[in-house]
Amino acid sequence: MSEQESSQATRDALRQAFDDMIACFQEARDAIDDPALYPPPPTDRHLAEGYRYVLGFMLAGIERALGDPLYPRFRRAIQPMNRATIDNSDAVYLGVEIDGNYSYRIRGRAADSRHWRGEPAAEGKTAPQYVIFELASGHAGDSGKLSEMKPGTRINTGTLDSTTLQVADDGSFEILIAPEKPAGYTGNFIAGKRISRDVEHVGKFLTCRELFHDWENQDLLDLEILRIGCENEPRPPIDPEGAMQMLRDVGSVARNQVHFWNAFNTITLETYGQVPGGISERMGLDKPFMPVNDMNPPNALGLATGGGQSSNIYAGGTYLLEDDEALVITTRTPVEPHFLGFHLANLWGESLDFESYPSNINAHFVEADPDGVRRWVVCHRDPGIANWVSTTGVRHGYTSMRWTYPEPPPEEQWPELTVTRVAFDAIAEHMPHARQVAPEERAAERLLRHRHVQRRYRQY
Repeated sequence: MSEQESSQATRDALRQAFDDMIACFQEARDAIDDPALYPPPPTDRHLAEGYRYVLGFMLAGIERALGDPLYPRFRRAIQPMNRATIDNSDAVYLGVEIDGNYSYRIRGRAADSRHWRGEPAAEGKTAPQYVIFELASGHAGDSGKLSEMKPGTRINTGTLDSTTLQVADDGSFEILIAPEKPAGYTGNFIAGKRISRDVEHVGKFLTCRELFHDWENQDLLDLEILRIGCENEPRPPIDPEGAMQMLRDVGSVARNQVHFWNAFNTITLETYGQVPGGISERMGLDKPFMPVNDMNPPNALGLATGGGQSSNIYAGGTYLLEDDEALVITTRTPVEPHFLGFHLANLWGESLDFESYPSNINAHFVEADPDGVRRWVVCHRDPGIANWVSTTGVRHGYTSMRWTYPEPPPEEQWPELTVTRVAFDAIAEHMPHARQVAPEERAAERLLRHRHVQRRYRQY
């Protein structure tokens, strides 16, 4: 084959790979409004948000496909431009693709020493910032099929959080990731491989979650990750085969992620009602796992149910409220968690706008009653009191609560949770200790949110 003929064949092959990527984008788009692909009920807002949602997975696909497990760098796995999976509005999600057959070194520094004190907040004190690294053998949703949730299909090969992380006095630390811990090594370590159910799993996707309580003062970690020995092996240039694979990976991530999470929300979470063989049936519940205007009991979910932070206890449900209705959410925590947050999301699983609206309130900002009970009120309009969680005008969406326990308490000391639907005009009767909040204070809260979100998601 002549050089000209070879170049023409390469052009044709790359064009085909690009067209394949665009076809996958079309299939992702179909999941916005094709009932066979389990989208939320069609409303003007749901449809508009669906297109933003799909664009977010296109962005995530591009960033992931352009990564290199042998020359990794941390990136934002979830951010305001690609929110999904009922994400935690108080978290930074960092992600990086690696290959657990190799060894890597993470170097980091915490400017704020409160990251690392390892104890929940004392009464009246700001909780320390909680951080957790988790290395998984796969990325939830990449298959596009619910069958990937079969136990043992995807596991964490290792985890490490800020309660056990060894940190120097100046806030600096190092973490070794390797297939096996070296003999005599006593430093921070995450296993790159682990055997589960007689199958060896190799770590492929490393996440770092940084959970923020005090949005005004807590800040990001400085982080780097390098494969040990990368300095001796310059990265080879991209070739046509690599470019074609990259294009196809972008498309498959976008399509499969959208298709998987639509099915997960509808079938596994039973967002729109119970389904035969669904999780409510397996758990012995008499209502959908995501009940309407209620929340499921606190529970520990893991990779087998779509992912989640391994040290969390979760509760979730949906709200469906008219303008003259509200939900009062009450929790008691016999054992104080390292993190506690209440958050809302739309039916695509995107956290609601937490920059312009108080669509989430964590334990630092929620004002507890005199007996220590915490109460939030969810409604469309500002009720003029503290602890208001705004729906941002989304009539039907998700509610979620997270309690972080590196060591889970005995089950009899797990958090308690109740949800009560009330008339908007009766909110004060159910929250008698709630403080009045003036419009000027709301504006100050919004400014704090704008500043924190810019700082948390800065790209420079």
